[in-house]
Amino acid sequence: MNLHAVRAIYLFEMHRWLRTIVQSVAAPVITTSLYFIVFGAAIGSRMPQIDGVSYGAFIVPGLLMLSILTESISNGSFGIYMPKFSGTIYEVLSAPVSAAEVVTGYVGAAATKSMILGLIILATARLFVPFEINHPFVMLAFLALTSVTFALFGFLTGIWADGWEKLSIMPTLVVTPLAFLGGSFYSIDMLPGVWKTIALFNPVVYLVSGFRWSFYGTSDVGVGVSLAATLGFLALCLAAVTVIFRTGWRLKT
Repeated sequence: MNLHAVRAIYLFEMHRWLRTIVQSVAAPVITTSLYFIVFGAAIGSRMPQIDGVSYGAFIVPGLLMLSILTESISNGSFGIYMPKFSGTIYEVLSAPVSAAEVVTGYVGAAATKSMILGLIILATARLFVPFEINHPFVMLAFLALTSVTFALFGFLTGIWADGWEKLSIMPTLVVTPLAFLGGSFYSIDMLPGVWKTIALFNPVVYLVSGFRWSFYGTSDVGVGVSLAATLGFLALCLAAVTVIFRTGWRLKT
């Protein structure tokens, strides 16, 4: 692997992110902090415990996952869409750089941004809501795996998009509703029978559930199932990227 090429793409994306640090970090941190203030501190103090965890602490993994999913997709899609929009994508494709190296550079940078933002939000949440992390290494592993997986999904979104408005479709109209309906603010065990069954078809349920287990040791589905679901989605994204670079779909046209 051409590590010099990967490093060049990675550092370029990270430097671009640093130039817009206020927009890239401050905005999502402030937004998530408002959730912690309203749902965690204000409403949470009046809510009963869920699985032995206070409501304010219970929603921390869900809100953190919501931010990670949204930012991973946004970072991954914007990183590859900009070269398409400016026309510099042809320089990348004509360079002696393989598809794996291009994807590693762009997706690695997007995932790094999401992980940094996730850790900042986690530290910010501590200011509003007391919580514990029973399995910190598992939490970091889920954080990294989710960031990489959805940065790769964002990369696919950026290739698919042929206009700026399409970049916001996935994080705004697809991922955010699925996250709100995927147990971010409640346990799906609280749903009636048929609705609980329907909720199990929501892929975000498995992400939130596995992530919450790393905090409190409680989850709606088994942590092994959550891990398998995330790895399965990662494999699908990798397969899609392979096909795109082999055919040049939306890259060369």
